[in-house]
Amino acid sequence: MDKLQQSIYTLLFFFLSFAGLYFAAAFLIPVALAAVFAMLFIRLCNWFENKGLSRTLSSLLCMLIFIAAIALIVTLLSWQLSGLAENMDAMKQRVVNLLTNLQNWLHEQVGITMRQQKELVKQQSEGAGSGAGSMLANFAGSIMGIMVNTILVLVYMFLFLANRSHIKKFILKLVPVDEKNTAANIVHQAGKVAQQYLSGLGAMIVMLWIMYGIGFSISGIESAIFFAVLCGILEIIPFIGNLTGTSITVLAAIAQGGDSKMIIGVVVTYALVQFIQTYILEPLVVGEQVNINPLFTILVIVLGEMVWGIAGMILAIPLLGIVKIICDHVPELQPYGFLIGTEKQRGKKTGVIDKIKGLFNKKP
Repeated sequence: MDKLQQSIYTLLFFFLSFAGLYFAAAFLIPVALAAVFAMLFIRLCNWFENKGLSRTLSSLLCMLIFIAAIALIVTLLSWQLSGLAENMDAMKQRVVNLLTNLQNWLHEQVGITMRQQKELVKQQSEGAGSGAGSMLANFAGSIMGIMVNTILVLVYMFLFLANRSHIKKFILKLVPVDEKNTAANIVHQAGKVAQQYLSGLGAMIVMLWIMYGIGFSISGIESAIFFAVLCGILEIIPFIGNLTGTSITVLAAIAQGGDSKMIIGVVVTYALVQFIQTYILEPLVVGEQVNINPLFTILVIVLGEMVWGIAGMILAIPLLGIVKIICDHVPELQPYGFLIGTEKQRGKKTGVIDKIKGLFNKKP
């Protein structure tokens, strides 16, 4: 009965935690993003400190490197987008031709006349026009909110890096003396998981840029680098990002007047890159730092989107990896850590990467 009561209390704790995360999203999202990014730069910050720099200066340099990396990506996208804008008139004309062909098809197959179609479009336009002012205000508010949150993330990130020892000491003061070593180990492993996962994800995205860029260039897509970078960045959002990026590229190919060969080339590139990513890059580059089974990977992504939107989808996997580490080290929560994780089969090497490693690990 005690175990049942304890399980009920644990589930109630998780339920109240998710409710708190949902209602405090506006405050917690910048804090969580900054904390995860700060974990990514802890190793680099330590390297700067070992070279004789102060912790404040090291944290500032890490933040400047982070800003420079984002600025480089934005500059690359803007440069490619400017080249794409030069052909915008031709693309608009092709889209108009596609819409005209669609209207003709509706008239021939469904029986909706051109006049009826124009009236439907006019009604929709009038309905949309009535709310155009509110839409513009909402858009301006969203842009302002993004700018404010970006500044907050940068400030929080700097403060987390500069005060990380103070925060760690605070966490250790919360636990009894005989459990300080366990708590210190949890903090160390949690930071290590976030570092390895995010650094591996960053390296994998760069490789995806190269592969998508080669594939889209061979397919004949205009501004192939732009769509390659876009598809790679969208990989940050698991499952949904790659489909979204490829769908945008296919639509761009159609708008550019591409024939079936171009569209097939984009689809083949997507399939080939996904195969390489799933069976080679993820096990080799990202590895098993976040040891979560596929069921809970999907569940936490869906839950993250419901609680925090796109930011929740990005943070879901590394945060669940940290939660799993905590569960694995707390006896009362170990069943939940076992449920979230994967059951390792010792002695069996079935993956492609395991077989490749086995070739190099064979003793003469």
